[in-house]
Amino acid sequence: MNLNQIQNVYFIGIGGIGMSALARYFKYIGKQVSGYDKTPSMLTSELIESGIDIHFEDNISLIPSDYFVENTLVIFTPAVPKTHSEWNYFIERNYEIKKRAEVLGLITKDTFSFAVAGTHGKTTTSSILGHILYESGADVTTFVGGIVENYNSNLIGSGKTVTVVEADEFDRSFLHLHPNIACITSMDADHLDIYGTSDAIEASFVEFANKVENKNNLFITKELPLEGVQCAINEDAVYKAFNVRIEDGSYVFDVQTPSEIMKDLRFGLPGKHNLMNALMAIAMAKTFGTATDSIAKALASFNGIRRRFSYQIKSDKLVYIDDYAHHPTEINAVHQAVRELYPNRKVLAIFQPHLFSRTRDFADGFAESLSLFDEVFLMDIYPARELPMEGITSDWLLGKMTNSNKKNVAKSDLLAQIKASDAPIIVTIGAGDIGEMVPSIKKMLNENI
Repeated sequence: MNLNQIQNVYFIGIGGIGMSALARYFKYIGKQVSGYDKTPSMLTSELIESGIDIHFEDNISLIPSDYFVENTLVIFTPAVPKTHSEWNYFIERNYEIKKRAEVLGLITKDTFSFAVAGTHGKTTTSSILGHILYESGADVTTFVGGIVENYNSNLIGSGKTVTVVEADEFDRSFLHLHPNIACITSMDADHLDIYGTSDAIEASFVEFANKVENKNNLFITKELPLEGVQCAINEDAVYKAFNVRIEDGSYVFDVQTPSEIMKDLRFGLPGKHNLMNALMAIAMAKTFGTATDSIAKALASFNGIRRRFSYQIKSDKLVYIDDYAHHPTEINAVHQAVRELYPNRKVLAIFQPHLFSRTRDFADGFAESLSLFDEVFLMDIYPARELPMEGITSDWLLGKMTNSNKKNVAKSDLLAQIKASDAPIIVTIGAGDIGEMVPSIKKMLNENI
């Protein structure tokens, strides 16, 4: 299909982080954009403020009357149930209906495309890369699965010839993309409700890697069983970060590339996982031809992503950090970063599990990673697209944890329980609606410092 012939774009599930980036993009290039979502959120509020019409009732009479078959593209999220009235309205009338990944494939097909894949680190790596390219003057648009603090948006730039996209493995979406340069940050088991086995996930990543014909343009970590350019921290690799130290709360480090040593790079996001994300972005930018000075300047000015180790309060008495982590590996990364920055201080972790299937599949890993914190509040499982599963509850997960300083906390009791804790370091963790509670948690804590 030709996107130039499309006048209207309608989203079913417009409030998703990836979907909303596309909505912003189409609004920016002059399309009429509207859509449906199940519940209001900060993202939908921001979209409405930008002039996009959104409703929260599954009602075909709310679809704009001038959205005809011949001039409208419908984009849907796989989370939409097949019984959805609006979804069926468009199907029955033979509208052009595509998944988000298919649309990204169309947008990126005729551009020089960077694709960032991996079960962890996609959003941070693509945001860093997009920021570097934009700041260096590249004609780039970056679609991000998070709100980048520098831009207060999940869309960076408005370029027509270069794109940066997250290559999402969920539902094998990344196989729709056409990358010129790509990286794979990790291939841990996840989305077992879709794939079934870790072998199936790995096979899908291999298929994605094969889309990059020139393996000099595919960047990987050393542990991945793939052909590509290896990146590592304090280990021999084609791109190697070394001489790593912390100065004034930021990483300062050097990078060995195939042609030079980049000295004294400064990067403000904590945690070794974020240092690796930055290294991947540096490798891709250097391969594209971005100047070393431009990379260094952009790296130092990168302010991070909302809900990715996002400081809400940072004082001598109290620190409150919010993070999107929803897999044991990601929780371990949060713990490592907190301990590195605040050694020997009590840390309270508040975790909302995301999906019954993920909680079931990685229960032992969740229990192990959460038990590393000094105190743990465990919230009810956020169902997202799933129905409850018998026996899979937060109480069941709590019983697997070895940390004795733990409790289940209902959403209605959370503020009071946090207020009663004596932990000076507080971290909220999870991919569900816990993110919507951050402003009220922050307000309460500020009032009680």
